[in-house]
Amino acid sequence: MTKVFLGLICLLLSFLLFQGKNTLLVSVQKKLESSHDFKKMQLDTLGYLTKHIEALKFCNKKGLNKSWCILADMGRHSGAYRLLIWNLVDSFIDYSFLVSHGCGNKPWGMDLSKKKGKFSNVPESHCSSLGKYRIGKRGVSQWGIKVNYLLHGLDSSNNNALKRTIVLHSWEAISDQEIYPAGTPEGWGCPAVSNRSMGVLDSLIQSAKRPVLMWQFVQ
Repeated sequence: MTKVFLGLICLLLSFLLFQGKNTLLVSVQKKLESSHDFKKMQLDTLGYLTKHIEALKFCNKKGLNKSWCILADMGRHSGAYRLLIWNLVDSFIDYSFLVSHGCGNKPWGMDLSKKKGKFSNVPESHCSSLGKYRIGKRGVSQWGIKVNYLLHGLDSSNNNALKRTIVLHSWEAISDQEIYPAGTPEGWGCPAVSNRSMGVLDSLIQSAKRPVLMWQFVQ
């Protein structure tokens, strides 16, 4: 009788321990999902598996850099990290930054479309364009650290990028850290990052042996 009772106690304790551990894991998962902190989180935690597979196939097909690419989830709130330096080898986020989107018909430099940006490929629309880009020639910018990169739109949704002078550059108005629930200031359609972020991007792009993919999408 005593052995049976002790056995039941052990089973009960095991169950409670398991439930407690499971509750903790769920709590940590929810915290990760609500924190907007992308850095070093695993691929399947973020649910970007299909993006990873498609990006890698695209890079192989187009002769682009296969070790990393830039993914920009423009469907996220603009005050949260949403431009990701995506490690295509280890399926990790090496860096995560804020990035601006275009203001469209709203005032420049504000954050009035921080929750939901408008996207267009039309010249003078002042909107960002979704799609895949090949990062091109390094040039001189009037903004930020005075460096920019041409963006060659590879899809019908962004093939006017060069005509529209859409470039990757930095902007003093953009923070190094998340500013949610405030939004990132909006420009005229260029993906702009903070000066420090651009320093990291500039170093990585210059050291890449092949052209780099940048993909702007709404998840």
